[in-house]
Amino acid sequence: MESKEHYYIALSAIPKVGPVLAKVLISYCGSVEAIFEETIKNLVKIPGVGLGLAQSIRDQQHLEIAYKQRELCIKKGIELVSFYDDRYPKRLSHYKDAPLLLYTKGQTEFNVARTVAIVGTRDASAYGRAICEKLVSELKEYKVQIISGMAYGIDITAHRSALEHGLSTLGILGHGLDMIYPAVHKNIASKMESQGALVSEFGLGEGPEREHFPMRNRIIAGMSDAVVVIESNRKGGSMITADIAFGYNKDLFAVPGRIGEERSEGCNLLIKSQKAALIQSADDIGYAMMWEKDDKADMPIQRKLFVDLSDIQKSIYGLLSEHKELGVDELSYALKVKGSQLAGDLLDMELQGVIKSLPGNRVRIV
Repeated sequence: MESKEHYYIALSAIPKVGPVLAKVLISYCGSVEAIFEETIKNLVKIPGVGLGLAQSIRDQQHLEIAYKQRELCIKKGIELVSFYDDRYPKRLSHYKDAPLLLYTKGQTEFNVARTVAIVGTRDASAYGRAICEKLVSELKEYKVQIISGMAYGIDITAHRSALEHGLSTLGILGHGLDMIYPAVHKNIASKMESQGALVSEFGLGEGPEREHFPMRNRIIAGMSDAVVVIESNRKGGSMITADIAFGYNKDLFAVPGRIGEERSEGCNLLIKSQKAALIQSADDIGYAMMWEKDDKADMPIQRKLFVDLSDIQKSIYGLLSEHKELGVDELSYALKVKGSQLAGDLLDMELQGVIKSLPGNRVRIV
């Protein structure tokens, strides 16, 4: 069977076709391949598609370029994970602006039990770097995956510390995976491929353009259970990530800084405005997230777990991964399944040690 990957590459590369419209097109046409076979007359009937865009979709040049790019990805060891792939990050998939396609390189395991994003200023102080290293070393006891953006300062400190402490770490990039920016981080990026992965929504040849980084930040926020900000000005990439995380209803934490210091203003503002909780250690994160130390589950829990779960149980797990804990009635409403029908699945998941029942007819992931 011919791979569909180059169709996803082509669709993602068409100007004015963002993640939302791409999924609309696939929904209306029935498959990603069918989009490129549809007539212009039918394409313009789809909401958001005008004549110019319909003509662009029908331009076979997009498919030709995409096919060559897919071949190049194979040579470079870059995997392609579409929104409809079982490997796609479940936490990220809940948001309408989730990328249609992710380029990944390394030990690609997105659906682990616990994820924490750590972001902050590129111009980190010695104090900020030390705090970052301390937090990551303490988070080892919670067996989390560390996510960040491979930038100077706090980002690269988080990745480096994760490697040192044996934690999986994902670097979310604002450019294609045929390069590393900043170039000085190539050695760390190489190590991350064997203890995590590099991830991007940008195709090969796409450089680190200014507008790419806010887009990259939504992936960092979306893939995380919790986002931690360590040192930040009032404006900048880490504050954008924090705002997105807050909008995504993620748990947001900030390390307080010295009053009057510019790179402390962002964190202090997040705490003062009650967007983020003040933390001083990883235990503060663990307490807020209701995580227990020395979890018996291995880091890549879902790869093994998802083999044994039914489709409805996978959906339950995905929702609980996103919301931390939910009532049975909330699960029933979200899944369009009666509570009485869920009872058997929930009991089975609890017996497998996947979820735990809580007072008030609520459940959470173990």
